Parts: sequence; structure tokens; C-alpha cells
Amino acid sequence: MLLVSRSEAAYHHGNLVPAIERAALELMRSQGHASLSLREVARQAGVSHNAPYHHFGDRSALLKRLSERSMAELLGALQTAEQQAEESGIDAGSEHAYATAIGVAYVGYAADHPERFRLIYDPKVCIPGAPSAAMEPLLHSVEEILAAATAALIPGGEPAAVATLATGVWGAVHGLAELVVAGHISRAEVPLALEALLGVRGK
Repeated sequence: MLLVSRSEAAYHHGNLVPAIERAALELMRSQGHASLSLREVARQAGVSHNAPYHHFGDRSALLKRLSERSMAELLGALQTAEQQAEESGIDAGSEHAYATAIGVAYVGYAADHPERFRLIYDPKVCIPGAPSAAMEPLLHSVEEILAAATAALIPGGEPAAVATLATGVWGAVHGLAELVVAGHISRAEVPLALEALLGVRGK
């Protein structure tokens, strides 16, 4: 006979998985994901220790799911930055300002959610070149936004040149995010750093 905790039984059907995910994310805030265990997650969620295994199979599957969820949040932050830029009169054709706005949003997500940002780019969780079926379209959408931001730096540039520059810009912005997360630079320094990096000229 399968024993279920009272807390677990209290969840409505379909609510248990989100509860487990929330518990895991809460634990990650204090300890990161490297040492996260399903038993700890179950305790945090107030469910039986078998519940995470039942719904996710193993620790790796849970981390992949959390990585996908976090990437969706990062994508949402970039999309919000796009919308705000458009509303303020900045678009992908406004020289370097659009790219700066996207870069600030990227670093901002990392600063607000460092543990989730690290999880997204952990190669043991999201294997380079082999993303999960759920992660692949998210990555593609993020890459499209970064490509559009890069295109603003070289209007009319050849696709190959834009793609090459996009890789460089992504690397630079990601590096700034890592420096902010590690505490080596402050978040307040990022906009000016991006403006200098991307060639925005003061008016």
C-alpha cells in the first residue's frame, strides 16, 4: 500500500508538481543546485520523500525542468525589455540603444536570480548542442532576440557577420552577468559598461 503524507494528500491533482518545483527553487536560493537532493526537496515541500521521484523520476530530470522554467523566465525578461524599448521609441533600428536595453535585461535577470541563471547554463544540466525538447525553442527565441539586438549594431550587415558578432556580444554580456553574480562588479555599472562596449556615443 502506497503511503502518502497528509501534506501531499492536501494538494489538489496537478498542484503537487508545481509545489515540488517551488520547494526546489527555494532551496536553490540558499545552496545552489549542485548539492540539491530530492529528499531535501520533499522535506521542503512537505510531501513524502517518494513524491519527487514519482513525478520527475530522478534528480537530473528535476534539474532539467527547473532549467527550462528558468530559461522561460529569462526569455520573458528579454521580451519585456523589447516591449519597453518599443514603447519608449527604441527599436532594433535605433543604433546601439536597443542592444544595450537587451543586455541590461539579460544581466538583470542574472542579478535577480543568480541560482537560476547558473542552472540554465550548467552544461551537465543543459548539454551544449543537445537541449531538451522543451529547452530548444526557448534557446532559439533567446538567440533570436540577441540576433536582433546585434543587428542594430551593424545595420545592413551580412547575416554571417551578424551571427559572428552576436556570438561575441552574447559572450561579453554573459561575462558581465557572471561578474555581477560573483560580486566583482555592481549591477549599477552594467549600463555604462554596455554602452562603452557596444559603442553608444554620449549626446
